Amino acid sequence: MVNPTLEKFISCFLYMLPWSAAIPFGSFFLDISLLSFLQIPALPVIFIQSFIPFGSILLFLALFLCLIRNPKVSYFIKFNALQAILLNISLIIIKFFFELLLQILGNSLLIRTFSSTILILMLSIIIFAIYECIQGKEPIIPGISEAVKIQL
Repeated sequence: MVNPTLEKFISCFLYMLPWSAAIPFGSFFLDISLLSFLQIPALPVIFIQSFIPFGSILLFLALFLCLIRNPKVSYFIKFNALQAILLNISLIIIKFFFELLLQILGNSLLIRTFSSTILILMLSIIIFAIYECIQGKEPIIPGISEAVKIQL
């Protein structure tokens, strides 16, 4: 049996996966020295994804096989791990559409506004999810949580 405090910490740390995917959307927004500290919690995930060959796929497989499909892991950790993975997948899809828009519109004010909106939206979702994890509750994110409950 895992300590509930450790479960809460693990669940909070799992949300650094989608946060590391959201950081590139605010590359010019996070250059402000006061906001650059927001990147620090995601550094371990960014390190794994950047410096280990196939790090993103290995991280996904490790989370999926070791946490989500492991019957010994608690439901709380499984729920948060799968929710973090689904948030990360949604950011990857948004990134592909964003790159298409970037080719069409260039680096315009509309693109920078859209990019900042994605960053702020993900930051608010992750802060909400971490707050709920600290409280010991499942963070309910519309659309994502229903898909997670179906999968589990």
